[in-house]
Order: sequence, then structure tokens, then C-alpha cells
Amino acid sequence: MNVAIVVGGNFGTAIANIIARNGYTTYLWMRDPEQVAQTIEAGENLRYLPGHPLEAGVKPTADLGEATKDARVVFVAVPSSGFASVCREMAPFITADDILISATKGIEPDGFRLMSQLLGDLTPSEHTGAISGPNLAEEIAEQQYAGTVIATHHQADATLVQEIMRNDTLRVYASADVYGVELGGALKNIYAIVCGLAAGLNVGQNTIGLLVTRALAEMSRFAVSMGGNPFTFLGLAGVGDLMVTCTSPLSRNHQLGNCIAKGMTLEEASESLGKLAEGVNTLRLVHGKSHELGVYMPLVDGLYEILFEERGVAEVIGTLMGSSEGADVEFVDPSRWQ
Repeated sequence: MNVAIVVGGNFGTAIANIIARNGYTTYLWMRDPEQVAQTIEAGENLRYLPGHPLEAGVKPTADLGEATKDARVVFVAVPSSGFASVCREMAPFITADDILISATKGIEPDGFRLMSQLLGDLTPSEHTGAISGPNLAEEIAEQQYAGTVIATHHQADATLVQEIMRNDTLRVYASADVYGVELGGALKNIYAIVCGLAAGLNVGQNTIGLLVTRALAEMSRFAVSMGGNPFTFLGLAGVGDLMVTCTSPLSRNHQLGNCIAKGMTLEEASESLGKLAEGVNTLRLVHGKSHELGVYMPLVDGLYEILFEERGVAEVIGTLMGSSEGADVEFVDPSRWQ
């Protein structure tokens, strides 16, 4: 059975190695033919994952048709800004029975669609899903212990993905809540900016604990309003990914928040990082959608005011700390008063 990875960034390359190590021929698609040639010659992806030799079963290619036409499972790890266009490009090579799995954490502005929805809308596949969790590519590549979640609409699809991905250091859990798992992956980028900003202000660990738990409350509230399951956020795709991204200096979103805390504008911070962090676009979309749906998300509102309305950080913090407190746990509160 062939597997395809679209595209060959750091995470795509890391999972290509995992799958090839398990004995599957794995095509690694890269748009740039020069990068393909360099990767083949060096035996590793020097641009995105240097220091990690490719397994023998990994086949880099710049031909999207070659990569996907005979693949039973296709992982799509294209940045969200180019996800839809790549879906259209590969659609002629996809059949209804092919399993397409998004490995991208983002939201499409057109219709507020998640990546697995784009896979279903823009290709013939009737078997779409998403993979998410606390999965820093460098650690996965180094075979450090980790876990991930595969969310699909069909149990057999999840079982197959578990089979081709699991190994001695990677646990692969299954979920039927595709929308909730994807929302967790997208929303946590917003709160990584918040926590990066807080870290830049040298706050204490109590503050980080407060931010992460209230972020989890906001995420689950929003997911429920969109049809997701709040309990999904107690797992790897929710609290697991949130904790890693909110506390890791490797996160681009965390780094952006840190730059804002140092007094940079959003434009200056993005320029210093070389690329706009995914959480910025997600913040715009979620802020608008939460107001449309009437979902209470004070951290989203506060960060939006700082980044886009030039409101002072101290003023926003004062507003947040002055707001009324509701229930600690909203969906299952064991302390119900009689």
C-alpha cells in the first residue's frame, strides 16, 4: 500500500519517516523541484528537517499526480492559506475511496470551513479526517515519546491510519469528533499568542495556569456552539496540544506573543519571525464568528483589541480581571447547588 504526504515541511517529513519505517512506500510531495533534487541528493530534508535522514521507503517528488494517484492514504500538511488550491490540484488523482487526512491546523475564511471539510468539498474523496495533538515535528523526528489523535467519520479509516502510524514511541488514538479535534488544533494557536505575551511580561506560573484553563473553557464553549463535543477538549487534541503550544518557545504563535509583550507592533513581530503566525488569521475569524454566535470568549476579545485595535496590554488585563466569574467547569459541574 502506498501513502502520500502533501507537503514536505517539517511535520510532513517527520510523519513520512514514521510511515516508511513501518514498511510502507511513502511519497513526499514538494512543490519546488529544486528542493526535491536537494533532498534526494542529501538524503534528508535540509530546508525543513535537517539532521534527520530519510528512510529508504520515502520517495520525494515534485509531481503531485505521481505522489497521490496510487496512494490509499494521503496526509495533507499544506499551510491553511494554500490548502484549498492544493486540494483542487490533486482532485483529478483522487478517488471516492481514498482516505484524505488533514495535518493542517487552521480555518478557511470562505464559509468558516475546517481543512477536512475542504478535502471533502474540493476532492472526490468520501473518507476525510484530521490528525492533531501535541506534535512538535522535531520531537517526533527524534522519536521522543508522543501521542496524536486521528479523527475520522469511519472507524475503519481510523484503524488503518493507526496501523500505518503507530510505533514504539508514537501512540495514535482515535476519535469520531472530526470537527472538535480540528477546532482544538486551530483554536489553540490563539491562546499560544496570549501565553507568549504573558511570558514576555514575566508573569508567574499561577497566571499561566489561569490562562490555559480559561482558554480551554473558551475553546470548548466555542466548539459546542459549532457542533463539537466538549469532552474532546479533555484529550490530546484539546488540553494536550494547548499545554504544549502555550508553554513551548518553539511555537511561532508563542514567539509572536512574546514580541508583542516587548512593545513590537503586529507587523514588526511578524517581520521578525519571517512569517505571519497561523493564530493571527485564526483570531480574526474566531473573533467575528464568536460575536455572530454570541459565544463569550474574553481572551479572544482581549487579544483582538491588543493586536488590531491598538488597546494597551495593561488596560485589557484590567478589563479581564474585572469581569464577573462564572462556573469553573461549565458542561459537567459536580458542585450543583440545591
